Amino acid sequence: MKKYEIMYIIRPTVESESIKTIVNHFNEIFVSYTSEVLEIKELGLKELAYEIDHHKKGYYVWLLVNATPEAVAEFNRVVRITEEVIRFIVVKEGE
Repeated sequence: MKKYEIMYIIRPTVESESIKTIVNHFNEIFVSYTSEVLEIKELGLKELAYEIDHHKKGYYVWLLVNATPEAVAEFNRVVRITEEVIRFIVVKEGE
């Protein structure tokens, strides 16, 4: 398993209860693939550097995970089809 840093941005129009559900769902993906979420930081609503899908703000979430390649692939698949997420990035630690 390798360490990855992940950041994703949720639309600002999503309610706080739905945000918690999304964050928990993404964390469960890693757990189900015998991976480990080492740290989670919900950075909250922040100004975007540029407008994305007519939004000027977004709810930022940062993760540090120790994950298998399969877990990362499944996260990528799920986050791409989750309409509430407007941007995401996955970086292998050390790159």
